[in-house]
Amino acid sequence: MFATCVVDLFMPDAGLDAIAVLERLGCRVHVPDAQTCCGQPAYTSGFPEESRRVAAAQLDLFPQPWPIVVPSGSCAGMMRHHWPRLFENDPARQAQARGIGARVVEFSDFLAATDLPLPVAATNDPVSVCLHTSCSARRETGALASGRRLLEALPGVELKIQAYESECCGFGGTFAVKQPEISAAMAGDKADALSASGCDAFVSGDCGCLLNLNGTLARREAALQGRHIASFLRERWGLPAPEGGA
Repeated sequence: MFATCVVDLFMPDAGLDAIAVLERLGCRVHVPDAQTCCGQPAYTSGFPEESRRVAAAQLDLFPQPWPIVVPSGSCAGMMRHHWPRLFENDPARQAQARGIGARVVEFSDFLAATDLPLPVAATNDPVSVCLHTSCSARRETGALASGRRLLEALPGVELKIQAYESECCGFGGTFAVKQPEISAAMAGDKADALSASGCDAFVSGDCGCLLNLNGTLARREAALQGRHIASFLRERWGLPAPEGGA
């Protein structure tokens, strides 16, 4: 697992829940201690050299030919599509980046594609849920379809589609810092759409989006708050909360 820096620093429960779900499926999960960031913040801010140094520090952490599960479509897209571009002038590193990128899979994509039987739901209590799929997850990993499949397979879960579903929440990594007014307006529009859908809860596979939207909703003193899809699945499947988690 490449846990991502946002999960590590801001939403560790999402990472622990993702591990709990994978282990319930029979996977042995390895989380390399030395991993840090995929380099996306620097890359999308126009600093390829800095991004290349960050990415290069990750390349030797995944020598085994195993799938690399990432609980973030944004980071998965960076590793799969953009790492090879960072090393276009370094053939050896580029080949390494391409090999890693071919094994990178977004968390919900991994679950939806696995041949392992998914757990039987422990509860069928009715709940309506919206799925927010980040821009990168939607366009670079195709995780929208996988997230929908996982939610629709849960007894008692009604999947609601919010208006303007494909629009950005306004996070965009450093965009939210550099353009706070625009980001806040975009997050407000998305929060309006989620609230107007009448959903009881919303989930996402990207913690950056969740931080942005949950902060917007909290400032409105709204009861609606989002969770990582791994946390929602763990709870519906009745898996115990991991040690150190909520």
